[in-house]
Amino acid sequence: MEPLQLDVLTLGEAMVLFAAEDAGPLARAGRFRRYSAGAELNVAIGLARLGLRVGYLSRLGADSFGQFLLDTMASEGITTALVDVCNSRPTGFMLKARAADGQDPQIEYHRRGSAAAGMGPGDLTRLAAVRARHLHLTGISPALSAGCRELVFDAVRWARRHGLSVSFDPNLRPRLWPCAAEMASTLNELAAMCDLVLPGIEEGRCLTGLQDPGDIAQHYLDRGASQVAIKLGPLGAWCADPTGTRQHVPGVAVPRVVDTVGAGDGFAVGVISGLLDGLALPEAAMRGNRIGARVVQFPGDSDGLPTRRELDGMNHED
Repeated sequence: MEPLQLDVLTLGEAMVLFAAEDAGPLARAGRFRRYSAGAELNVAIGLARLGLRVGYLSRLGADSFGQFLLDTMASEGITTALVDVCNSRPTGFMLKARAADGQDPQIEYHRRGSAAAGMGPGDLTRLAAVRARHLHLTGISPALSAGCRELVFDAVRWARRHGLSVSFDPNLRPRLWPCAAEMASTLNELAAMCDLVLPGIEEGRCLTGLQDPGDIAQHYLDRGASQVAIKLGPLGAWCADPTGTRQHVPGVAVPRVVDTVGAGDGFAVGVISGLLDGLALPEAAMRGNRIGARVVQFPGDSDGLPTRRELDGMNHED
């Protein structure tokens, strides 16, 4: 079997997103537009648009939603060779309201019993022929099921054995966990196994009990992470690494916020691609800030993610 050469591998649950076209609560929404969604898929799309070779390990239902997502991945240049199609479980979907004031929108998830939730350690066999540079994970996948949790931890161990660097975005979804203590314990254990940790400031506070971004970053460095970039929203990011880097990277002003969902995934796209391009962590975080700022100006989770040409144009605007 010919090896599948990738720059970045990620795994998780892809979903269909129905975003309301008119502002107001979901109960009153009458018109929706369909998009792809899922934190890991957003990152995969963003990295593929920048020209990286991206693979996505997932499972979809044998339904129209699953076909839509397969078609989306193919159109974005993401290999679908690692996506399994399941006849017994459906593809998950979500509804998102439109917030008129740019605040976080109301979201409803319909993912219980989804095809992706049925994944487990056995799905790792699909990586037998994969050769990659980097693995990206989030805290959503281990919350989906016990099997998914095993899969994520085994994926990190697989990456270590094969020399991949690993990034981790906590992407907290408290409703998917039995309790906050189990969420924090599991995700902190996972973060300690990864090279790059990408929490939002409130996520970091929730997981560590600390308040200051510098203290949160040090918490993860002390436990084994090599680099930490903490998202501060409009204020930018805080970066730290064992070499002594301790730097605030300023945010990027935007004329109007349309939708905040996906901004953190855009930040991850910028940081991961920047580090793979050889940038220092603060420069990579600046790229992440630029991309995150672009994403919030679009209604979908991934439609604001730039191509490499668009990214170069954003750099020249500074």
